[in-house]
Amino acid sequence: MADAAETSDWDSSKLGRYATGDALSAISRALYADHLNGLVSKGKPKNHPKVTKIEPPTNPTTVMISDCGDSTHWLRYRKDTGELADDKPDGRRDITAEVKKQNGGGWKVTRFAVWEVGSC
Repeated sequence: MADAAETSDWDSSKLGRYATGDALSAISRALYADHLNGLVSKGKPKNHPKVTKIEPPTNPTTVMISDCGDSTHWLRYRKDTGELADDKPDGRRDITAEVKKQNGGGWKVTRFAVWEVGSC
């Protein structure tokens, strides 16, 4: 998402490589809204994800991941003027994600939640 957010490319083929279902829809909608509002993102988030649950324990098909992501240096700017568009700098926030094994053998994020700044 961070790469696609540089140009607010809601239709980036990269998104479907890593996300599907509700997750892909949420990411695409957010990027489309930024595109319509003339916003792009600069910088990169810092993530240190950890597996918190594996189901079933043998031959898993679902993995839950938790992170305290840091978006301090991943901000939105106005595409036309280059001015900072975020009202306040971002920071650290709880992120949870469900990742499922796909029929082809790969893994994709199927659902995720990003909580408010300061939640971790």
